[in-house]
Amino acid sequence: LKHNEPVGGRVALIGAGGIGFDVAEFLSHREGSADPIDNYLSEWGVDRGMKTRGGLQPATNTESKREIFLCQRKAGKLGAGLGKTTGWIHRSALKKRAVTMLARCEYERIDDAGLHITIDGKSRLLAVDNVVICAGQISKRDLEVPLGDVGIDVHIIGGADQAGELDARRAFDQGTRLAAQI
Repeated sequence: LKHNEPVGGRVALIGAGGIGFDVAEFLSHREGSADPIDNYLSEWGVDRGMKTRGGLQPATNTESKREIFLCQRKAGKLGAGLGKTTGWIHRSALKKRAVTMLARCEYERIDDAGLHITIDGKSRLLAVDNVVICAGQISKRDLEVPLGDVGIDVHIIGGADQAGELDARRAFDQGTRLAAQI
């Protein structure tokens, strides 16, 4: 994705946190779409010109041209850690685009046939063209020691402090508290 590499018609995403949802959203968008605002409004049935009663119109079919599998290791609802006020929107948008959401996945291997997983003891092959890893963030603290060695105060906050489930609210809180302290 970073280098604009071609992505096939069948894709598995490993990791269903915020990054996995963002990548699924990106890959499920119709290619060659016009204005993203117009696409969003038509996807949700909003009449921008307010020519219809209540400003509502039939929503457009937004099913993705790609077959996408969004996979997570843990049990429970995918995207449960997304924002409380926006998580439902992301889940609904991906559902409208026919993204398959799989929980309790044990990842076995990736080979020419696709992604081999096990769910509840049952083996399954996702015959995909590409597998995108959207999991396993790690904290980057490469500058902590060199800066400290030259006498610069270093404060570790945000993803550098704890990269597990990246949490913008926690990072903002840490930044605000640190700024008040300094």
